[in-house]
Amino acid sequence: MNHHIGGDLYYEAMGRPDAGPMLFIHPNPLDSSCWIFQLAHLSTWFRCLAVDLPGYGRSPRSEAGLSMADLADACWDVVDHESSAPAVLVGCSIGSYIAQHMYHRRPDATRAIVLCGAGWRPTKAFPARRIAEYRERGLSHRYEYALQDFSPAFRADPLASWFAQMLVERNDQADLDSIIRLFQAVEPPDPDWLQPDLKAPVLILSGSEDPTGVAAPALQARLPDSELVVLDGAGHACHVEQPWRFDAELLEFLRRRGVLAPN
Repeated sequence: MNHHIGGDLYYEAMGRPDAGPMLFIHPNPLDSSCWIFQLAHLSTWFRCLAVDLPGYGRSPRSEAGLSMADLADACWDVVDHESSAPAVLVGCSIGSYIAQHMYHRRPDATRAIVLCGAGWRPTKAFPARRIAEYRERGLSHRYEYALQDFSPAFRADPLASWFAQMLVERNDQADLDSIIRLFQAVEPPDPDWLQPDLKAPVLILSGSEDPTGVAAPALQARLPDSELVVLDGAGHACHVEQPWRFDAELLEFLRRRGVLAPN
């Protein structure tokens, strides 16, 4: 049991049990299901693990005082349950912050990191705004919020509405207070050491239609060993909109960095 979390995180697993672990950490307001394309594809090479963060889907609720360290440790518990090998960490949006904190908890256990929907700003305005929206509208806000994770073009696709509706159908399993605590945990400015002291190779995948993308170059500049690729036409959750491109860039990056054997 993790401090400020009422039990182990729920996760989905796909791939050979003896393959190297790859952990996926979802953005708000999506849950582990948003990685369905990556689990189906990348499990060819990895033991793929997609978590539900506290209060989402089937994971337990959090308690007051939830911190990024709590979230990082809870995600490492998922990896440890499946494998003792070093992991590739993949995070979108708030998941990208958690992945960075995971590295600092256990740098020797981190092979590489892939971030999307990610950027760096000295101060963060989005947590307070999202907290206010959730407090005003409740869990039903997840439908509208989910569509905001996509580009304007993709929002018109029935697949986008399907993802958003699937979340609303799980609202009876979600916990509003825990979701708000997640935003409160990420709200403080990043510690000075979070990016500059992160030595693992990092790939940043940024959708050209993602408002966060303007801060992606600043994130790359702060990371000692990082690459930035822009996915033209994609939004915040670019792994949902363009899984073929997202996966191809991820695999090529891992091959360049010696995590995967060349084709």
